[in-house]
Amino acid sequence: MGACMALCSLASCASCLCGSAPCLLCGCCPSSNNSTVTRLVFSFFLLLGTLVSIIMILPGMETQLRKIPGFCQGGSTIPGIENHVNCDVIVGYKSVYRMCFAMACFFFLFSAIMIRVKSSKDPRATIQNGFWFFKFLILVGITVGAFFIPDGTFHNVWFYFGIVGSFMFILIQLILLIDFAHSWNEVWVRNAEEGNSKCWFFGLLFFTILHYALAFAAVVLFYLYYTKPDDCADHKVFISLNLIFCVIISVVSILPKVQDASPQSGLLQSSVITLYTMYVTWSAMTNNPNRDCNPSLLSLVSNISSSQPHPTSAPGMVQWWDAQGIVGLIIFLFCTLYASIRSSSNAQVNRLMQTEEGKDTDVESKVSEDGLRRVVDNEEDGVTYSYSFFHFHLFLASLYIMMTLTNWYKPDTNTQAMASTMPAVWVKICSSWLGLALYLWTLVAPVLLPNRDFS
Repeated sequence: MGACMALCSLASCASCLCGSAPCLLCGCCPSSNNSTVTRLVFSFFLLLGTLVSIIMILPGMETQLRKIPGFCQGGSTIPGIENHVNCDVIVGYKSVYRMCFAMACFFFLFSAIMIRVKSSKDPRATIQNGFWFFKFLILVGITVGAFFIPDGTFHNVWFYFGIVGSFMFILIQLILLIDFAHSWNEVWVRNAEEGNSKCWFFGLLFFTILHYALAFAAVVLFYLYYTKPDDCADHKVFISLNLIFCVIISVVSILPKVQDASPQSGLLQSSVITLYTMYVTWSAMTNNPNRDCNPSLLSLVSNISSSQPHPTSAPGMVQWWDAQGIVGLIIFLFCTLYASIRSSSNAQVNRLMQTEEGKDTDVESKVSEDGLRRVVDNEEDGVTYSYSFFHFHLFLASLYIMMTLTNWYKPDTNTQAMASTMPAVWVKICSSWLGLALYLWTLVAPVLLPNRDFS
């Protein structure tokens, strides 16, 4: 009896996978908007691919696969069965490049298909919000095909695609963090005006001071461990300039004219941007190939001299799990999920992210005749976000994940080793400067252009 019920439930889920987003999560979640559910499912695809990439890159994975009889070339064999699988390709950095290549192709394909979709009445909106099983098959098919791409120059060429895409994604992350800080500040200020003002204002003050304290501590540690009295001049320039720029945006955010034109601006947003800028600065310095200026975290913690050979100095040896990569993954996960559920009232951020204000906030529970909750189609009159831009954002996220999981190392197809490169350093530093300039513009634009509506 239990087996029959399970089969019926499975059949119901299978039909949902071939249908629309409203059917997909019926009865499983509280009522929510069609636009939110769709973004969450696509984000789940991205996170699933990221998880597979992490598993493939785990240390010792190739050794474990070679123990499977009849699987890897050069591994354990079964009499009469020839090992056909090249385990050098399906694990390690090569597998990450191919997995992320497949995800990037998948999202770029949907980005092209969904150009200029205006409402859910467009036939392409049905593809966007449904047919999840077939979408999953398409992603699996592209992934399988990616592992048959000959080595050649594939990894070197895709490395430069990753560099450019990651540069753009870092800016998008900064925009999302600006939006999050604006929403955070707006909600807490509104709560302070409606209720216990001291409690809410204390919370705003506490987190603002905490963010600045962490950023200041980071600057001190950068000068101590990532600079030398007679060396590392570029690191000194990076740290000093970003510190100066962060002080400038913090001062500008509380100027009277800026406050009059943009009452929602404040030090909380500037503190979040300052802390993120320090992270990007740290991430850039960890990609410096000069090991005297880029000590490993292990050597810092255990007081080992940075002149000791770094794990990446030997061919084929790669330090996959460094601290900045882990922090980068955490920020990536946060921004990806936030981009899926965000409903911002910040007009400037909405223009940059191609979303509409307030359309995602009102949800009325719909219960069908069978008693199950249905997801609401809130895009009949117009889409709440640009389908094409959302997929392009996930396309860039795939490239960013590829670079983050491989520590921005450049693959060397001759030695099968990976090495840090200065282009990765400059990409991150320039993205931090451009991001700060973008945030500064959101502060001064209403002052410089008073006739335009920035509300």
